[in-house]
Amino acid sequence: MNFKAKLILSALGICALPLAQAGDFEDFGQVVRVQPRIEQVRTPRRECRTDYVQAPVQQQRSQGGSVVGGIAGALLGSQVGSGNGKVAAAAAGAIAGAMVGDHVENDGRSGYAGTQEQAVQRCRTVESVEQRTNGYDVTYDYRGHTYTTVMPRDPGNRIRVRVSVEPEQY
Repeated sequence: MNFKAKLILSALGICALPLAQAGDFEDFGQVVRVQPRIEQVRTPRRECRTDYVQAPVQQQRSQGGSVVGGIAGALLGSQVGSGNGKVAAAAAGAIAGAMVGDHVENDGRSGYAGTQEQAVQRCRTVESVEQRTNGYDVTYDYRGHTYTTVMPRDPGNRIRVRVSVEPEQY
């Protein structure tokens, strides 16, 4: 190769040297610490349970016996006595007749038939707290310098880093 060709190639190589040095490449850094980022998520939910309770059962009572007994007692009471005593006897007869008529009609029932088991649903709102990992704070060392970044997953013992090299501008 002649001198002129060597000179041209050398000149091109020197001119291309800054371009060859500028650029990106990948390397690895040593992971020093990984700390998960935890967030608490609160979710309300409804909790229900069924309890069985004893409830009183009311029995139907008829009023017909009281009415008929009251009328009959008033008629009989009005046959006794005279004047104001006749009115008082009619009133007492009506009350006594109503009581007897009620007792006969309802066969001595008190209106209370006992108890019956009933299902009662009881509900309340409770708040459940769930913890979720929302990424990782990763501290790593690359060539004597310590860096921290947030990553979506735990990188392990080493981390891939992209290194960008640019010449200093004067």
